[in-house]
Amino acid sequence: MENKNIIKLFKLSAELLELHDENPFKIRSYANAVGALELVEAPLAGMSQSQLEEIGGVGKGIAAKIVEINTTGSFEELDQMLAATPPGVVEMLRIKGIGPKKVRNLWKELGAETVEELLEACEQDKVSKLKGFGAKTQENIRQALLFTQQNRGKLLYAEAESAAQELLESIQEVFPEAQVSFAGDVRRRMEIVEHLQLVVATDASAEATDALNKLQVLEQDEKASGPLVWRGQHTVSGLSTEVFLVPEASFANELLTRSASAAHLTQIFAAGKCMMAVVRQENHATEEDIYAAAGMAYVLPELREGTNELQLAMENKLPKLLELSDLKGSLHNHSTYSDGAHTLEQMATFCRDMGYGYLGISDHSKTASYAGGLREGDVLRQQKEVDELNKKLAPFKIFKGIESDILGDGSLDYSEDILKTFDFIVASIHSSLNMDEKKATTRLITAIENPYTTMLGHPTGRLLLRREGYPINHKMVIDACAANNVIIEINSNPWRLDIDWRWVQYAIEKGVMLSINPDAHHTSGYDDMRYGVLVGRKGGLTKEMTFNTKSAEEVEQYFRERKEKIK
Repeated sequence: MENKNIIKLFKLSAELLELHDENPFKIRSYANAVGALELVEAPLAGMSQSQLEEIGGVGKGIAAKIVEINTTGSFEELDQMLAATPPGVVEMLRIKGIGPKKVRNLWKELGAETVEELLEACEQDKVSKLKGFGAKTQENIRQALLFTQQNRGKLLYAEAESAAQELLESIQEVFPEAQVSFAGDVRRRMEIVEHLQLVVATDASAEATDALNKLQVLEQDEKASGPLVWRGQHTVSGLSTEVFLVPEASFANELLTRSASAAHLTQIFAAGKCMMAVVRQENHATEEDIYAAAGMAYVLPELREGTNELQLAMENKLPKLLELSDLKGSLHNHSTYSDGAHTLEQMATFCRDMGYGYLGISDHSKTASYAGGLREGDVLRQQKEVDELNKKLAPFKIFKGIESDILGDGSLDYSEDILKTFDFIVASIHSSLNMDEKKATTRLITAIENPYTTMLGHPTGRLLLRREGYPINHKMVIDACAANNVIIEINSNPWRLDIDWRWVQYAIEKGVMLSINPDAHHTSGYDDMRYGVLVGRKGGLTKEMTFNTKSAEEVEQYFRERKEKIK
């Protein structure tokens, strides 16, 4: 089991202990264990009891539980707590904004044991009557539950991609000689995946269906299936699944049809023709051949959204999309100075060892006290350490940054004498998220117009499948960034992927550069840069319009010249 999954089990255990009003010292021991384990880079699965006990903050009891997890996938105390807790109550722990103590009140005082019962209690105005809740909390819970309901059966791309890949490999084992490919949401790199879709080339669909039904990870819905399509569920991910069974001769045609949006397929591009009509004319050996028959360049699956890609393909002007290998450094990262899991030096050396040339450290600012935001003294202490590490790690470069909270009036955290000490500033909203479009847009633009703002962080504050972002006027925000020479980040955390890919093209048209930022709180967070690249590619992002494809020297010059312009 991966370290992150082991840590999740201990986090859940701490929450369940608090939910059941257990000994505070015991709760703290689990919380401390989580903090200690987050600092461990070596695989916990390969460690013995004695090796685990040597980890600072991990005692004999926690070490024994890790060994048990590695053997059974869980541990007895957690299993006992889960058995004593209704599954719906465990699900309530995932509601943003309420902790285990409030969940206990909802469970014990209201008798709500499912999220459906809790939603009904909210709609009957029962929650607001509980001590410590009120009408505002009740409405926040109601909205969170409705949002969760709408997103049941969906997964983040990062989760769905791995599930699709495992399913693809399983099917390839069943059909070793056949062409097999995933299609749909996964192949188009959608940020949220609702269905797994695969295409299999076979002339024996009945035998293929029998073979699919023998796979333990698939559960067929016989009524929804047909002679040429298997429908059901992928039991591992929980996603609804379709496997299209087509003759080999029509494999490419079916794959293109299943790997493009309806808008891409039906958009008229010339003389009343659309891609669907081209596909139906005759079978082709490859997808490239289909686009060639339409008189255009090959359109990659992630671009098939019905925006301007067909026109660009007709004119042979499709952009050369950004590649992960184009990135030269990583900006917007956190360390133990705020809420990160690793020290500044650990974050820097890991980044260097991955082949990057620079790190932008941007811990939370002082207003974000919940995330260990840096007081002024902490800022100066960190900047002194950056200077020392830059001498030690040269030519690798650490840039002095901060993720400055955008306050309620749009101003940045810290006074000017502190702001001017940073090489760059990522400005982000983290508080008072319940805003209408006018308020949110004005707040962002005020921050963008601050001369110290270098980069706008996660513009909408969304957490995919968890929390809707606050509404903003994207055009006004992007226009403001263009006018003030502010970079916009593509926050690569799979839960954020913000700015949304649908606005990347507009930013490019306005000359606004984008930066692929992992928002890493752990060394493993650097891997998330891949998802930011996929978002950028989906929006047509090129190397030239990506800020962190610049070398360390170019970035340093950019930051220096920008600061020199501040009057």
